[in-house]
Amino acid sequence: MSHRLASPLALLFAMFTPLAAAPQAYHVYFGTYTNAKTESQGIYRSRLDVATGRLSPAELAAPAKDPAFLALHPNGKFLYALDESSDPKRTPTTGLSAYAIDPTTGALTLLNQQSPGGPGPCHLAVDATGQTLLVANYSGGSVSAISLQPDGRLGALGSIVKHTGSSVNPGRQKAPHAHGIYFAPDNRFAFAPDLGIDRVIAYRITPPTAQLTLHPSSPSSPPTSVTAGTVLPPGSGPRHLTFHPTGKFVYVINELLCTMTAFAYDSTAGTLTSLQTISTLPPGESIPKGTSTAEVQVHPNGRFLYGSNRGANTLVVYAIDEKTGLLTHIENVSTLGKTPRHFALDPTGTWLLAENQDSSTVAVFRVDPKTGRLTPSGPLVAVPAPVSAVFVPAP
Repeated sequence: MSHRLASPLALLFAMFTPLAAAPQAYHVYFGTYTNAKTESQGIYRSRLDVATGRLSPAELAAPAKDPAFLALHPNGKFLYALDESSDPKRTPTTGLSAYAIDPTTGALTLLNQQSPGGPGPCHLAVDATGQTLLVANYSGGSVSAISLQPDGRLGALGSIVKHTGSSVNPGRQKAPHAHGIYFAPDNRFAFAPDLGIDRVIAYRITPPTAQLTLHPSSPSSPPTSVTAGTVLPPGSGPRHLTFHPTGKFVYVINELLCTMTAFAYDSTAGTLTSLQTISTLPPGESIPKGTSTAEVQVHPNGRFLYGSNRGANTLVVYAIDEKTGLLTHIENVSTLGKTPRHFALDPTGTWLLAENQDSSTVAVFRVDPKTGRLTPSGPLVAVPAPVSAVFVPAP
């Protein structure tokens, strides 16, 4: 193997070429619920000052029905939202919406709409090439793939896979409920936690044609249904997951048992191996009535993991052993509101925004980069029924 040294001119150029400046502010878009119990009218937008953590008052960015979850195109120019109440049988051409983002003002312009492929969509994600949008359909117990056009518009439904099976909780697990969909860092696989069957289902992705293929594929399994995947303890109710920045570990938050499961991830084989399951509540505390988990995210520095507890209305903070992937409980912190269905770490890892759905507030926390601990910062910001958030660099 040969090694070529850079020329003196190239080295000199590299020394004096400035690195891209980190954004000093972000537009923050909030997905919300717009049912009769809320005052929301659609997607809202605030501005986050990275230096101070100040979050500006929220304003309506685009009218929409129940745009509960949002996803950003990798080029940062387009935003996608789902209507969680949609059903292809009732509204065959709606349920997903594509928006163009004005890079200066952050204003949203509706491009087009498309069906999510199944009833009750609850989560979506865009692949790294920007060619495919994946949707987890909770009510339908399915995962679907929709093609994306170069101009950001939603294209045709490429494929849909319906999960099958059930689990031990009679109130929540009589049928499949796909609750999330996530691309692996190398964009070869996607993983769908299914709350109803206590499994994380793996797929191979073909972005240009928006095709989903079960992984590993089984000749005995019909191409449109599945009971397979990585199994979690009965009654767990896997909801969302996140990849460690190294790509070596995956963390799944389990809604029904209020636990976090750590997995080793084999990126070559596309498989998960369970390492640890730990409570999302303080050590020794039983699950309070009405408490369930929601969101999970790993800090950009890879040293800390965060999860949210609805009912208890707290965020749990763990330290991550970067060699083993194992978790150690650090603290539980109040979200200063009710029902933290979602929270989001800004791309710099300096601030965490907790969206309190039932108190219609967003709380801003400063993240200690050395300990991972959270400190409230500034007043609560009013956002009607917030349930998701994404960040776009602002000028």
